[in-house]
Amino acid sequence: MSLSRAVCATELGWCRAVPSGTGITVLALLFSKPPDVPFLQNALRNLQSSHPILNSKLRFDPSSNSFSYVTPQSPHLQIRPFDSQSTAQILRSPDTVPPLQLILEHELNINSWQNPDPSSDTDLFFASLYTLEGGMSVLALRLHTSACDRAAAGTLLSELVALMEEKHRIQGEAGKEMKLSLGIEDCIPSGQGNKPFWSRGVDMLGHSLNSFRLANLSFKDTSSPRLSRVVRLKMSEEDTGKILSRCNSNKIKLSAALAAAGLIACHASKRFTDEQWEKYAVVTLLDSRSALDPVLSSQHVGFYHTAIMNTHDIKGGEDLWELANRVHSSFMDSKSKNKHFTDMADLNFLMCKAIENPSLTPASSLRTSLVSVFEDPIFDPPNKLKEAMGFEDFIGCASVHGVGPSIAVFDTIRRGALDCAFVYPFPLFSREQMNDFIDRINRILLKGSK
Repeated sequence: MSLSRAVCATELGWCRAVPSGTGITVLALLFSKPPDVPFLQNALRNLQSSHPILNSKLRFDPSSNSFSYVTPQSPHLQIRPFDSQSTAQILRSPDTVPPLQLILEHELNINSWQNPDPSSDTDLFFASLYTLEGGMSVLALRLHTSACDRAAAGTLLSELVALMEEKHRIQGEAGKEMKLSLGIEDCIPSGQGNKPFWSRGVDMLGHSLNSFRLANLSFKDTSSPRLSRVVRLKMSEEDTGKILSRCNSNKIKLSAALAAAGLIACHASKRFTDEQWEKYAVVTLLDSRSALDPVLSSQHVGFYHTAIMNTHDIKGGEDLWELANRVHSSFMDSKSKNKHFTDMADLNFLMCKAIENPSLTPASSLRTSLVSVFEDPIFDPPNKLKEAMGFEDFIGCASVHGVGPSIAVFDTIRRGALDCAFVYPFPLFSREQMNDFIDRINRILLKGSK
């Protein structure tokens, strides 16, 4: 007997966003040794058993224009293999980009949910194995963001690594989670999501009017079809330690420093005369599991992130830490007023309206903010897989070429070193433009850490 439930309002927002290109989550793992495919498939099916939403299919009902999750009893994931010749075709690129990153970009732009078919349910979880030269390979896990936010993706990676480290234990493991989890709206603590009708109307009007005043990076190509591409920034452990130390001494989060550096870099890229102001928007995403009722653990897979949008006036010449303090203070003030819950319906509504009416955004770009950051980075502990299975590297992020920010920051601290994936819509912005933008951010952070 299949389990099923209707998607909640936030999940519905993602069901609207993903077909246009935003909300395809990908984890790409690089191995230096050929993995055991039957073992990997069994491990991934164990994850599906433990987290039924990963085993679910998305069902579209055209009569009500609604979606629901339908979950069969048995896991059914099949790893799709790509031989070296097929992989080589995917890796053909005029840009000098590492294979792991090219495969990640390729997966971010495979949209299995682009045209909802009422006659056929669609999987929420896909896996592919790409064969590289020299015996190396990349395992790519692609998920619908409504079923798996960034915290959940981190949990999946940790659980998969644990299963691979303890290979002999996974045979026949029973699932730990026996039913489909609730949507986030069903878990908001009583009273915390309430907003008076008139206040909601005023806020909606404010968001709409503000959107026309928001500045952005200079657009390169607003008419061509869009893809998501990635720029990766890796810092040394020493430089990361200095930046985190300055964050701690200023009592702010790393996300505020990353956002502030992005604001300064964007304004500087335009080479304005002194004192020329622009208004930029920053979206900060929070993992709200610990604030829900009932409280959910990080092992609870689904979409339980909320968002807070703040705007900042930038004139050029700002000090990194002064601006980072402003970014942090405005975010924490909004969070203390529960705006991540009270504004949830507003932001979901505006996102769907932007999808339906791109002309409501500057140059019909569908850009809703300059930058999005996560409140806290993911800390990736060392593991034993390097020796056992040749686990060399991984990148995890989500697509943004539909509605969303100009650049989305996915930050991880690995063995004390900062590793960021910056995802952006191409060719709305060029790779050369984004490389220069990220270089500016890097220089601003390094200069500010001294």
